[in-house]
Amino acid sequence: MKRFGAARAVPCAVGIVALSLVAVPRAQGAYDQLLDLYVRDGFVYYRALKQDRAKLDGYVAALSTAAIDASPNEQVAFWLNAYNALVLRTIIDHYPIAQRTTEYPPHSIRQIPGAFERLPHKVAGRTLTLDQIEQTMLPAFHDPRVYLGLGRGAVGGGRLRSEAYTAARLEAQLKEVAEECVSRPECVHIDRATNVMSVSAVFSWREKEFSAAYAEQAPPAYASRSPIERAVLALIQPRLLATEHEALAKNDFKIVFKPFDWTLNDLTGRGGR
Repeated sequence: MKRFGAARAVPCAVGIVALSLVAVPRAQGAYDQLLDLYVRDGFVYYRALKQDRAKLDGYVAALSTAAIDASPNEQVAFWLNAYNALVLRTIIDHYPIAQRTTEYPPHSIRQIPGAFERLPHKVAGRTLTLDQIEQTMLPAFHDPRVYLGLGRGAVGGGRLRSEAYTAARLEAQLKEVAEECVSRPECVHIDRATNVMSVSAVFSWREKEFSAAYAEQAPPAYASRSPIERAVLALIQPRLLATEHEALAKNDFKIVFKPFDWTLNDLTGRGGR
């Protein structure tokens, strides 16, 4: 499964089907409410959400018949919301998730057979898997920050927001997504003791997109590094702390892609609900 820096405004994507988001707004209001109620700092009260799933099911049903005829920003918001909602539904459909393999953590979404690559979902009149949304729909918008906005139902994924994406706030929301990545050790971590910068596997999964968008923006001091390394550095430089700038100043550090943490982002049993 292949899987930030302000990018240019989302361009009109050639080849994207037109979306007429007629039935979605009403259902999206309910989806926004459930995110506000059940999502905290990227983690989800899955048990409570499963017990109160009507709003989520209604939103997913609206997604299935949506006809796409909208602005590029509306389309990006639509696909991000669709992906994240479908991840939530996939999880609660199988919650509590049974362990089937020791390859992934117990209760991980990856314990659900074919969760990303095989389970079909009806979206905008098409039948798509989660991987197909990520790999065939989102690349056309040429803004790799979107990949950091995909929650993936895992601790290692982008921080699931407690609100839906909207066209009006998309640029601000994606800017926040990129900034959050730099501040989260699951996304970027600089170890001064070992002179190693560990970055999310998402950057390697979507190497082509990140490199194309950001590699040329890296400081000249990093010219000898690979395109994806320059892209990551271009993204994080404006947001680093002074001590982190010092750690990278000599350009003698190593960049490694950390293994993705597929632990379920579940708040159930941690207090609260």
